[in-house]
Amino acid sequence: MVVAGWLLAVSALLGTGLLAVVNQHSEPYIAENERIMLLRSLNEVVPIESYDNEILEDQMMVLAPEYLGSKKASIVYRARKAGKPVAVVLTVVAPNGYSGPIVLLVGIDYSGDITGVRVVKHRETPGLGDAIEIERSDWIERFTGKSRRNPGRAGWKVKRDGGEFDQLTGATITPRAVVAAVSGALEYFEHNRDNLFISNAEIQARDEEAKGLQQ
Repeated sequence: MVVAGWLLAVSALLGTGLLAVVNQHSEPYIAENERIMLLRSLNEVVPIESYDNEILEDQMMVLAPEYLGSKKASIVYRARKAGKPVAVVLTVVAPNGYSGPIVLLVGIDYSGDITGVRVVKHRETPGLGDAIEIERSDWIERFTGKSRRNPGRAGWKVKRDGGEFDQLTGATITPRAVVAAVSGALEYFEHNRDNLFISNAEIQARDEEAKGLQQ
């Protein structure tokens, strides 16, 4: 019994060690795959030929739960060409999806027009609410080219609520949540456009200046 217990303890220890080694070596590959998938999604909402900066590195954090739907700081990616602002991609949460929060990437060009929207995370009903995915239907493409003025404030609802956007067959709550989230992203951009394109160097300089004033 003592020998058997000792063997079990050694086996458990070896198994734990092996798992730790595997995790240590696989973590960089997992992180790189996540980076590739994120970049692919960003290039779906902002055409890759429209910018020449490192969009994954050119980012900032903003806290705007009333517009972007998250109580935590949201990531904003900035696209530039020859140093000039092209578009931003806002990370937006629709908190009131049918089965929980829906996470979106919303691309908006400098003039305020949507360049694309993609769903990156959700738990909506398969065969119904999951039609918000680009792989399931082209419904999400209806936002491209829209803005605050097109279709106007009253139009930023699903048709059942008197707006312009189609609801999905058998699912109204899901598209209603997505439409409201995209509208919120546009409104936030409208109020904060210039601040969203401030460079990281300018942000750092502002932070240092603020610290100096507090001392």
